[in-house]
Amino acid sequence: MDDTEVVVCRLSHRPGRDDRMTTHVGLTARALGADRVVFPDNATGPAETVEDITDRFGGPFEVELNGSPKALVRDWTGTVAHLTMYGLPVQDVESELREARGSEPLLVVVGGEKVPFEVYEHADYNVAVTNQPHSEIAGLAVLLDRLFEGGELEREWADADRVVVPLATGKRVVDPDDSDAGTGDE
Repeated sequence: MDDTEVVVCRLSHRPGRDDRMTTHVGLTARALGADRVVFPDNATGPAETVEDITDRFGGPFEVELNGSPKALVRDWTGTVAHLTMYGLPVQDVESELREARGSEPLLVVVGGEKVPFEVYEHADYNVAVTNQPHSEIAGLAVLLDRLFEGGELEREWADADRVVVPLATGKRVVDPDDSDAGTGDE
């Protein structure tokens, strides 16, 4: 059976205060294999940044603004995995999440400020990447890597205007259509 969609939902956003964090949730979702990110309606700045990165570095990847992310969680048709330090260890549920993803869409919920208890109740899995306080971005990265078993690291990006050339030292970004781009150190 084909794998189905993986969507990351940022539950809340405080403009000015959470801009960088919300942006990084979207960039991490994109880079590590999710198909789409859903932000609250008031996260227009982060949404524009993630769309810009997708336009420049390739896709496919979708960004959506939603007026009620909590309703999205409540009404989701598929599996809901809520990242929380109070959940079950990721290593204990990762195979179940992979199996569920094979048959229905997976919604990965990343909290914000105080997460309402209803989110914990509506989640099929409350998942912890350690039971210690840490960044929700780190938790998202670990969960996606475990979900895709590292395969997301080999992903090819369509319609990229820019490609990062891996180097032992230095930085190099090239136009993928440039026949003189090369791949060596300069």
